[in-house]
Amino acid sequence: MENKQQGSLAGFLVPSIIGIILFMIPVQYDGSWTIVVKIVADIISNAIGDFLPMLCVGIVTLSAILGIIFLGKPNFIATYPIVANTFSTTAIWVVIRIVGAIFIWLTYLGVDAEDPDSTIGLITSADNGGFVLHDLLTVLVVIFLLAGLLLPLLLDFGLLEFIGAMLTKIMRPLFTIPGRAAVDCITSWIGDGTLGVMLTANQYEGGYYSKREAAIISTTFSAVSITFSIVVLAQVDLMEYFGLYYLLICAIGIVCALILPRIPPLSLKKDEYLVPGKAMGESLPEGYTTSFQYGLALARERVGEHRGFEQFMEGAFKNAAGMWFGVLPVVMCIGTLALTLANHTTIFDTLGLPFLPLLQLLDVPQAVEVSKTMIVGFTDMFTPSVLAAGTITSPMAKFIVAVISVTQLIYLSEVGGLILGSKIPVNLPELFILFLERTIISLFIAAPVAHMFFTS
Repeated sequence: MENKQQGSLAGFLVPSIIGIILFMIPVQYDGSWTIVVKIVADIISNAIGDFLPMLCVGIVTLSAILGIIFLGKPNFIATYPIVANTFSTTAIWVVIRIVGAIFIWLTYLGVDAEDPDSTIGLITSADNGGFVLHDLLTVLVVIFLLAGLLLPLLLDFGLLEFIGAMLTKIMRPLFTIPGRAAVDCITSWIGDGTLGVMLTANQYEGGYYSKREAAIISTTFSAVSITFSIVVLAQVDLMEYFGLYYLLICAIGIVCALILPRIPPLSLKKDEYLVPGKAMGESLPEGYTTSFQYGLALARERVGEHRGFEQFMEGAFKNAAGMWFGVLPVVMCIGTLALTLANHTTIFDTLGLPFLPLLQLLDVPQAVEVSKTMIVGFTDMFTPSVLAAGTITSPMAKFIVAVISVTQLIYLSEVGGLILGSKIPVNLPELFILFLERTIISLFIAAPVAHMFFTS
């Protein structure tokens, strides 16, 4: 019995520590802070960068073709569960995959990309479809592969059970979610928000999160990473304020996490599970005196249930395939449409007008220009700071825009697209409402703080 316990302890500690090192420990590389998975992804991207656009085209095209085929429920659908789970979807998502395939081929071939008078050129230009394909998808395709293959180190060997038992007394009363969600939060804030969404979707589909919990975690805790935050602040040329900037982002994130789960639409979600009976209990059972003791027992139990290398690879390929074929087409379709509207219409200028009175009330400099950046963040996180750098001169206003663009969190070109492409039960109107709620909360905190450190 002792040997089995020791083996179970090693089976918990070794893969979990490797997973923590890969996904959660910040390291300095090439002059900036990042995580090991992102370093490996960058090395792979640099090595095969020329091949990545064509790879993305193939993935999105295959997703559309097999999505159409699987709408007919072919007989072989039950033979290959991973394939069926990846390509079986509803008609509306098949349409999105088809549109994504059309967009990616037009963009890859450069059809009318440099013709400002062409309708197709609006889709394929470097600022729209070109940005999504060459600057976004080529990054995501490598991260998705690595994260899919390596996430089982965090998911399958008891780490979530252990942390869940340890942090339940904090996470549940404060944020109304299980303690294991702390892993999602840490992975997102230190690593990347897309990794947090992947982890949350995996846990929801496995039955460990309810509908309400998955919705809260993905829209509240899948935060923007340190790396992306640095990029945003650098765009408005205010890097000397990074300490204040990131502390403010963290503070706003905590306030949003306290408020949003308690108001609609998140408060209306049901505690229903895709797979009943998997969720971890949150009180100490008889025979356990501490949360540490109980968490360790749960971790060992999870390791004891693991089937070894076969289950590891099965979960890894399921994760990677789901993100490649389920999410990349959504990002290509929705991200391209959103950027096209932002860059070639006045719709976001008009939508930003309701924020003008609030900005004036908070005495934000250049309130008219700042209002134009408020809604455009729903399409892409970088667009508000790009607009601010080009149209706003006030350092205070630039700082506020940089903060808001990160704390808004739910942008369709990445995190929002990932949520919509997953099985997490949050739809597009709900995402937009959450985006507005986060924006308003963020403004009420960011503007007064900015007034303390800047002059108009």
